[in-house]
Amino acid sequence: MIIAIDGPAASGKGTLARRLAAHYGLRHLDTGLLYRAVGHAMLSRGLDPADAEEAREVAAGLDLDTLDEAPLRTAGVGEAASIVAADPGVRAVLLDLQRRFAARPPGAVLDGRDIGTVVCPDADAKLFVTATPQVRAARRHAELEKAGEAVTEDGVLADIRRRDRRDGERAAAPMRLAEDAHLLDTSDLDIETAFRAAVDYVDGARNG
Repeated sequence: MIIAIDGPAASGKGTLARRLAAHYGLRHLDTGLLYRAVGHAMLSRGLDPADAEEAREVAAGLDLDTLDEAPLRTAGVGEAASIVAADPGVRAVLLDLQRRFAARPPGAVLDGRDIGTVVCPDADAKLFVTATPQVRAARRHAELEKAGEAVTEDGVLADIRRRDRRDGERAAAPMRLAEDAHLLDTSDLDIETAFRAAVDYVDGARNG
């Protein structure tokens, strides 16, 4: 079984994806980490994340087994990830990696921006998880503060809106709701309520 979960930053899709993977005994891949890893590598090497040629080389050398998530969760890396993710060449390099991961038994839960539309268009269940920009900014601000980053909620909100525009307007695999995806707005939901709603939907999709 393959479950595709898409949505903007800080919508809650990652938390739901991990919970669903554990619930159904599937593997999980946060595909955003792949783009964050490329962005982080570019910044670490003093390269411009907008340098498409260099970004493609970095993407080609990624190893899922050696990804260290901790340094990839900063605001700066998130911005760099959004920039490299707009390049069709980087997306093409990482597409095969994501599809091979999804195809391995017993299946997987993948979350990102284009899972249901591009990476796994034939997924057994598709969710598009969203929330208002203000709610998402508050969530991300709390995460970054907990990690020790000095950021303001207004700054995080501006960053989220900028990333939403870039992700939604890019020419390559823009973020959008797949026609057969279930829309789940988590603005007013706690994680348990959102999780139960997601499970109900997935179970319904599995049963036809």
